[in-house]
Amino acid sequence: MRNPTSASGVRRPARPVAALIAMLFLLAACGEAQGGAEEGELSGAIVISGSSTVEPISIGVAEKFAEVAPNVDVSVDGPGTGDGFELFCKGESDIADASRAIKEEEAAACEQAGIEFLELKVAHDGIAVLTSPNNEQVNDCVSFSDLYALVGPESQGFERWSGANALAAQIGNTKAAPYPDINLTITGPGEESGTYDSFVELVLTGHAEERGAEPETRPDYQASADDNVIVQGIEGSDSSLGWVGYAFYAANEDRLKALEVAGDDGTCVAASPESISDGSYPISRPLFIYVNSARLEESPALERFVELYVSEEGLQTAAEVSYVELNEQEAGETREAFESRSSSASSR
Repeated sequence: MRNPTSASGVRRPARPVAALIAMLFLLAACGEAQGGAEEGELSGAIVISGSSTVEPISIGVAEKFAEVAPNVDVSVDGPGTGDGFELFCKGESDIADASRAIKEEEAAACEQAGIEFLELKVAHDGIAVLTSPNNEQVNDCVSFSDLYALVGPESQGFERWSGANALAAQIGNTKAAPYPDINLTITGPGEESGTYDSFVELVLTGHAEERGAEPETRPDYQASADDNVIVQGIEGSDSSLGWVGYAFYAANEDRLKALEVAGDDGTCVAASPESISDGSYPISRPLFIYVNSARLEESPALERFVELYVSEEGLQTAAEVSYVELNEQEAGETREAFESRSSSASSR
């Protein structure tokens, strides 16, 4: 687990317009907020933990909040969506960042602990499938069949790309097979990561169910909950293969090569803000924050923070850190969910 990032002490170059918008938005709600405290009078701590994918968005919002509420300490940590929900449902955090919707068993754990929550959709993301820029022997487009043959549950033990050729021939509908006879070095998220869960659900589950296999990845690859470690692993081998949230690819485009992905219709689509937003990129997903409902009502600082998060200024943070903003309708639904204290629509 990485050390939490404290946002309250961050000092960035002045952004007068952004800061003014955030301040005006927050001050406009002062009369209705509990306690009636001005932002500068707010104090206390807000603990956020969960998805390393959502982590940069929450850090960005925390930095904006620090400009108007400097006495509130906001810590943001990204051990993974699953670990984040475990902490959240034990009451150890105020907000859980999540790159997937909460699972039934996780929601049951929260219920058993007496923790009610508010689910808010905050952005969209795609999962980029990556290799090294030096890898010129692999096709620039892969299908779900290719990915199942290379990293699915039946590919355990394949140490070279060519080792998956027989399995790919059985499955069919590949774009990149036959594969070259080069080392296969895989780096990707671990099981504690929401990106892992989303990849398995969107890419591998269909083929696994058809073939009577467990919907999971092969276990023998370098797994990490830290997206930066994944980027380094993919960069470190000329014949690598891996996957990570699109924003981490966008921040490292000069170090990585993104492969196009073909969905069920066979069309190869590159990951981009546009293809992720309109859903044409086959591995796209919504991103969420989960807020402890009781603490939201008890803590003026937490209420103001979430209020900023779902404001126009707050939701724009997603684009500022290379994610895809909600469209106007989705943003309205998220704000309405916050105002009414009823969860926004999820993918469950």
